[in-house]
Amino acid sequence: MIALIQRVESARVEVDGETVGAIGAGLLALVAVEPGDGEAQCVRMLERLRGYRVFSDAEGKMNLALSETGGGLLLVSQFTLAADTRKGMRPSFTTAAPPEEGRRWFDRLVALARAAQPGVETGRFGAHMKVHLINDGPVTFRLEVR
Repeated sequence: MIALIQRVESARVEVDGETVGAIGAGLLALVAVEPGDGEAQCVRMLERLRGYRVFSDAEGKMNLALSETGGGLLLVSQFTLAADTRKGMRPSFTTAAPPEEGRRWFDRLVALARAAQPGVETGRFGAHMKVHLINDGPVTFRLEVR
């Protein structure tokens, strides 16, 4: 499982002109499920999303985690993160989970997140989405769990 996380002042997702998920300060996580991902990857990714220290403490150092700040978490499925881009001029998506498997484990990650963290919002799996964000920093990291 892969997540591209961005520390944001705010973020929202629109589908067909309707806002389907929005947060204030917190993390936007674009998430890709890979073949073979399952419960263990969902649990570990949530630990990393909630525990990765990307928020500034009183001294301006990145020492605080989402679980400590009470910020929002916007989870957006994005299978293109799992693309193989090593050769050629067109990505291959054979390294991304099939849609049914991707939906199953993305939905599980969302359920685990909602049970553990207040302020969890999502995009809409499989939809054409417009993601609006104000990146704070900018601060962006790629997380992987195997």
